[in-house]
Amino acid sequence: MEPPVLHIPVLAAFLAEQINLPSDGVMVDATIGHGGHSCLFGGNLTKKGTILGFDVDKNSIKIAKEKLAQLKCSVKLTHANFTKIPQRISDISIDTVDFILADLGYSSGQLADPAMGLSFNQDMPLDMRIDKRLRTSAADIVNNMDEKSLADIIYNFGQDRASRRIARFIVQLRQKQKITTTGQLANVVYRALSKPKKRRSRIHPATRTFQALRIAVNHELDNLQVLLDFAPDLLKTGGSIAVISFHSLEDRLVKNNFKSNDKENIYEIVTKKPVVPSKEEIELNPRARSAKLRIAIKK
Repeated sequence: MEPPVLHIPVLAAFLAEQINLPSDGVMVDATIGHGGHSCLFGGNLTKKGTILGFDVDKNSIKIAKEKLAQLKCSVKLTHANFTKIPQRISDISIDTVDFILADLGYSSGQLADPAMGLSFNQDMPLDMRIDKRLRTSAADIVNNMDEKSLADIIYNFGQDRASRRIARFIVQLRQKQKITTTGQLANVVYRALSKPKKRRSRIHPATRTFQALRIAVNHELDNLQVLLDFAPDLLKTGGSIAVISFHSLEDRLVKNNFKSNDKENIYEIVTKKPVVPSKEEIELNPRARSAKLRIAIKK
C-alpha cells in the first residue's frame, strides 16, 4: 500500500544552489529515502556520474529504485546503514567522492506505517526498528530494561527532565501488563506528566520519550558520529558534505565535528549558522519545521 504522503525532500532548493556537483561526479546519499534529493542532483549527472544510495528501510530502497530509474547516471543502491559506506565504496573500487548528503529525517510514510511502530498518533505495535534486522525493539527496552537505565535513555536522548518519573510510571504499568503498543506507551507517559492545571504545549507529552527510544533502538547518534568521522577521508578536495538534522542532539554532533575539522584545516564551513526552512517551505511541508542544514567543504 502506498504511504499517504510521500517524503518531500527538505531544503532542496538551498542545497541545489550551494552544491556544484560535476556532471561526472560521485554522490553518496547516506539516507536515500524516496530518492527526492538524489533525483534533484542526479538530473545533472551524465552516464559517467554515479549515485550511491543507502537506506536501512527496504521499502525506501524499492521506492527510490523506481524513482531514480529515469536518470542517465549509474545508480547503485544498498540496503544497509550508512556506516557501511566505506566498505561499499571500496567494493566497487571508488576511492573518493564529490558529495555526501545525509538527511536524518523520517518520511511521513514511515511514521504512518504500523510495521515501523514510530507514531503515537495512531495505536500500532511498539517497535521503532527502521532496520528490521536489528534485534532490540522499543518494546524490548520498555518491558525489560531496569528503571534507572530507562530513565537515563529518556533523559539523555529525549532531554526530558521528568525522565525518572516517566520511567517509574512505565515500570509500574509493565508489572501489571506488558506494554506492546505505541498507544499504551503514549498514555502512560501522558499520565506521568499530567498536572491539575492544563498547559498548552506545541508537542505531545510523549514526544521526547518516543524520540529517546527511537534513537536508542536505531543507534542513531552512534551511527551519525561514525559517518562524520570517516567523511573527510572519502571526500575529494573541494568535495562537500551536507547534513540535515531534526533535533538538537544530532545538530550538536554535526556542529562540533565541522568546527573541529575546520580548526584542523580539513573543512571550510559553508554554513556559519544552520540553515532552516522558509515559512513557505514549512507551509508546504510542516514536518520540515525542525530541520537544520549544515554544509562543509573538504580543503
